[in-house]
Amino acid sequence: QRPLSHPLADCPGTGSAQAGRAAACQGCPNQKLCAAGAAATDPAEAAELRERLRGVKHIVVVLSGKGGVGKSTFSALLAHGLAADEGKQVALLDVDICGPSIPKMMGLEGEQVHQSGSGWSPVYVEENLGVMSVGFLLSSPDDAVIWRGPKKNGLIKQFLRDVDWGEVDYLIVDTPPGTSDEHLSIVQYLSASHIDGAVIITTPQEVSLQDVRKEINFCHKVKLPIIGVVENMSGFICPNCKKESQIFPPTTGGAEKMCQNLNVSLLGKVPLDPQIGKSCDKGQSFLSEVPESPATSSYRNIIQRIQEYCDQHHFQEEKII
Repeated sequence: QRPLSHPLADCPGTGSAQAGRAAACQGCPNQKLCAAGAAATDPAEAAELRERLRGVKHIVVVLSGKGGVGKSTFSALLAHGLAADEGKQVALLDVDICGPSIPKMMGLEGEQVHQSGSGWSPVYVEENLGVMSVGFLLSSPDDAVIWRGPKKNGLIKQFLRDVDWGEVDYLIVDTPPGTSDEHLSIVQYLSASHIDGAVIITTPQEVSLQDVRKEINFCHKVKLPIIGVVENMSGFICPNCKKESQIFPPTTGGAEKMCQNLNVSLLGKVPLDPQIGKSCDKGQSFLSEVPESPATSSYRNIIQRIQEYCDQHHFQEEKII
């Protein structure tokens, strides 16, 4: 028998001149859309998005291949950590359309979006920390969002185009797990502006790493820079005996070995701490609630590395200009 081909591995990408025309496109359900240029961003639309986001200095996209690895938790704590500097304006955009957990984690459940003459207003946790999520548009947090791709894409575009983000130092984008509609849309729409890069979240075990490798390949394919990888749930230190246990054993070397093999930066490892989950459920910042935790120290070091990357990226862009 002839082995099945893998056209996705050779996909030219929606922005390529070969989109929908390359040999790898044969049999793809989106071939006609790509060939017609429907997958590309309309120039007028791109200009509109660029104008809306011109006040945003840095954009960081938080990704994960596997669900349940702490991606939204990291996004929330990254936003809190950056906003600890009162001189910085921070925005958190939740594009996990079907599982929006950011309102709960940020203590904003039940809040609603208000509209002004300049567009939708983000919901504010602090004066310098604004949040936008589909969760604010639901009548109940238990409502299911049962949408196909085009409707999801439309809402993501609306979040970027119609929200009055204002002058923002950091826009953090929390995405659902995987490499599907939401991810393609956010990269496509933000390409009209700029993206500093992606932070990819994993846990130590191979069942998570195998999906993270796909996420890294996705980033390479769509030319999304990778800031680095964060290994969540990396060991557990007993608060009594101080002995460390591996709850999720790194059977294949964990994120550290994967990053070495794929030439990607490992931003840090965050140990398990039951207080992280409790803080998220209460809508509080774990960083300020449990400042002495080893996990807090890890988060702060990782956040500092992300800031340093963004500052360097901004400096290089200014040199090019």
